[in-house]
Amino acid sequence: MEKLVHKPTSNPQWNESFYFCFSDRKNKVNAMARLGFKPNIDEAMTFLLVFLPDGSVAGYTGEESINGEWGNHSLAAKGMRFTPHHDGSWSIQYEGVLVQVEKPSDFPYVSQDKSLIKAVLPTRMMLEYKPLHEAYEYSAHMTAESLEIGKKAGDGHWEQIGLVEGTLTLGEDTFHVSQQIGQRDHTYGVRDWTGVGDWLYYVVWFNESLAVNPAAIVMEDGRVSWGGFLYKDGVNQPIVEMRILEQRFIDDVIPLSSRIEIVTGDGETHLLEGKAGPVVPLPFIGASGELSVLSQSFGDFTLDGLTGGYGSFETLRVKN
Repeated sequence: MEKLVHKPTSNPQWNESFYFCFSDRKNKVNAMARLGFKPNIDEAMTFLLVFLPDGSVAGYTGEESINGEWGNHSLAAKGMRFTPHHDGSWSIQYEGVLVQVEKPSDFPYVSQDKSLIKAVLPTRMMLEYKPLHEAYEYSAHMTAESLEIGKKAGDGHWEQIGLVEGTLTLGEDTFHVSQQIGQRDHTYGVRDWTGVGDWLYYVVWFNESLAVNPAAIVMEDGRVSWGGFLYKDGVNQPIVEMRILEQRFIDDVIPLSSRIEIVTGDGETHLLEGKAGPVVPLPFIGASGELSVLSQSFGDFTLDGLTGGYGSFETLRVKN
């Protein structure tokens, strides 16, 4: 397992972030969680979003002080806890309440309009994650230009696919998760949520032997920073080149679909096509009032014509 805690630079927005998502195809429930720590401003931030079988979403966001204890601080905040174990497995736990809304797109607005709340659900998530392969670190396989542009999203970036088991209880409903695919992500550095006009990040699973995880930042001048890997039969093939063929959005912000071409380290070229499902748009406001929208969704994917891919569909767009 990689080193989990790094020394921050002096930038107040420097953060160490831990992310986890899984998709339970049997129960038709998808979830994503993030813990982020900004020791220079003594802040921990977390969110959990659960996409439910009826099309609604339940979630929460929260912040709290870490009381100057970065480095000795457990990976926990506001009811969320990530616990690494010596064998490479992780426990992902949450205990608290989630707010359920009928339309995922309404979730960011419940604090201003309580009528959007369908229910307040006492929630307990107790999941165990076991990795399927060695963690993949993005920067070791990125070009110098991609690394420089990519600093807007952090300095280090690890990804690892695994199997998930446990229970997720929301209100009176309990989902028993058994041998479902999930993924953990770990990044550190300065993440500029409003300084990037266009990024994409997909976590796509087909089965325990085939997955793909592309990420890209597109600059206004057309330059692209890319990273990620294709996992096949136990081997992580780095993405060494990427072309974004098409991205479709609602109002140029909310993702609908995309087509990207990736070239992997073995010289193979692959076509990945995706369609986003219901979207939770999370707004971020910069120091000068600029607004960007981080869209969280789960989608359906095909790879070189192979159907049945599924996983997270994330974009970040500046809203003009």
